[in-house]
Amino acid sequence: MSDNKTSLTRREIIKLMGLGTAMASLPSLISCQSKSFTKIPENFYKLPINGQARILHITDVHGQLNPVYFREPNVNLGVGAAFGRPPHVVGDQLLNLLKFNPNSAESYVFTYLDFQNSAKKLGKTGGYAQIKTLLDQLREQAGGKSNTLTIDGGDLWQGSGTSLWTRGVDMVEASNIMGLDVMVGHWEFTYRENEVLSNVALFKGDFIGQNVRVKEDSLFDEDYEKLVERYDGSGMYDEDSGHAFQPYVIKHINGIRICIIGQAFPRTGNANPQEFFPDWSFGLREADMIELVETIQIDESPDAIVLLSHNGMDVDIKMAERVPGLNAIFGGHTHDGMPEPVKVKNVSGNTCLVTNAGSNGKYVGVMDFNLKDGKIIEMEYNMLPIISNWLPGDKEMQAYIDQMRQTIYDENIIESRAKDRYYNQDRVGKTYQEILSEKLAIADRLLYRRGNFMGTWDQILCNALREEYKADISMSAGVRWGVTTLKGDWITVEDVMSQCALTYGETYVTEMTGKNFLSTIESVADNLFDKDPYLQSGGDMVRLGGMDFTIEPSKPLGQRITDARLDNGDTIELDKTYKVAGWASVNKAPDGRLMWDVVRDYIINNKSSDGILRLPKINHPKIIGVTDNPGIADYPGTLI
Repeated sequence: MSDNKTSLTRREIIKLMGLGTAMASLPSLISCQSKSFTKIPENFYKLPINGQARILHITDVHGQLNPVYFREPNVNLGVGAAFGRPPHVVGDQLLNLLKFNPNSAESYVFTYLDFQNSAKKLGKTGGYAQIKTLLDQLREQAGGKSNTLTIDGGDLWQGSGTSLWTRGVDMVEASNIMGLDVMVGHWEFTYRENEVLSNVALFKGDFIGQNVRVKEDSLFDEDYEKLVERYDGSGMYDEDSGHAFQPYVIKHINGIRICIIGQAFPRTGNANPQEFFPDWSFGLREADMIELVETIQIDESPDAIVLLSHNGMDVDIKMAERVPGLNAIFGGHTHDGMPEPVKVKNVSGNTCLVTNAGSNGKYVGVMDFNLKDGKIIEMEYNMLPIISNWLPGDKEMQAYIDQMRQTIYDENIIESRAKDRYYNQDRVGKTYQEILSEKLAIADRLLYRRGNFMGTWDQILCNALREEYKADISMSAGVRWGVTTLKGDWITVEDVMSQCALTYGETYVTEMTGKNFLSTIESVADNLFDKDPYLQSGGDMVRLGGMDFTIEPSKPLGQRITDARLDNGDTIELDKTYKVAGWASVNKAPDGRLMWDVVRDYIINNKSSDGILRLPKINHPKIIGVTDNPGIADYPGTLI
């Protein structure tokens, strides 16, 4: 057991950030320490505009319309050039780097430290009603909404029971009330194409993506053309270029012309089932991005060009280095709460600010543009945490949320691709609120998900799969969404849905040889720890229940995983066959029950007579070679 607390200074960490990058100066507002841990500091949310135009950025809300708890990771390892560079600095190291006090609101929202106690004192974060209130304040402080632009980095329509049951419509309607101007996508594409196009048509802002293309076979396909026409042409922006959506938009803000380029998650076609988007393809498309920026500079002559991205932080930094002409990147996907942007020197010698605004509606990023004689002289960035108790909820937004949650669940609800497998008679006639508020058991510890390796919520998912199928091993994807449940609180169906709500939630069991199984988890580890950000997936390590293993992240593909053993101590043998359970398959839909039903039943069936769900073991892997890495601290497993 090791707490892995290293002692890198701010200067040493900055030196580790690699050539061409350095942290921007500490934002003036956030650097003010909370005088009281529980009371809002004076002027905490007061931020007069510094310049003429303001961009307001949120990302990765994952369907969470109401305030939630969300614990930041204690393990977020950086490899290669990302070693020691935020967001790959956690806990005390991050506080030291940013000069935040341990006993402060900033410590609560930006780190995992003392999360249970801090959450009890300060309450939940996020909430669309609270975000709307803050956005309106920031708009007013900028001289009015016309001087601002509100953008979202994607993963907005997925991650809750209501977003699943409404097919993302709840989030679109809420975004229209909020005044969202521009967004990009990732999990949005895991609804059916007709549902995506319907939502795009309903959305009052612009849905953009330079790297989303109509497949060549579909460009002039009659069925696809009819689908596009049904939704007013919102799904095919340009037949000649093949863009499925607008690649960029030009927005006029207080006399300044700002170009926003869209970048959807490049690996959507690999990470998610292609049956949901049979006519669209994705990719990084860096060369296309470079050409597009050049074209925009010549044809549009904007005052600023920014990228609204769902690449992930490390990918955005590399792209900022290699694509000339970008002034800023507003990033998403990796859920990194970045109080400061990273300044990146690109190949032409200019500087690009790279940001990421966390997840679950926990933060709002604010960037002010100050221009003189048509040239940018300053870009000031602040990231404001949404501490829900410190912001009154917008009445219109809260009324919409409350009303939407009174929707009756009936036979028209389509949760899954296979109605006969999803249909739950017990839910029929109940409201969403009634279904989601069902109490299942009391948490015996803090239940969280975020982190490079096993989380306690992940252990529940893995245990549920093993019990459902009497499997030797269970696998659960290392996705970064899913709220946190405090120790002693009731686990509700809403908590479960926040971990499981996706459109391909069917479970399965299969047989795998030890050789094939280990090869699979080696591939997943490479997606996380390849030193080239362009080859990373941006998620966390697959969660494995019923077994322990050792991992050495710095090793090459095929050499990271060793000493894999079942919970009973037996070594996993290469030529032996094992029963492996899982869910969320990107291949053909399996036949098993839906994950949220499996997890709900496991929690109910395994709680004790006093109502507490106790976890006998957490399958934390043993990690080699990271004791000097500032991206890991207080690790509950073994470090070597």
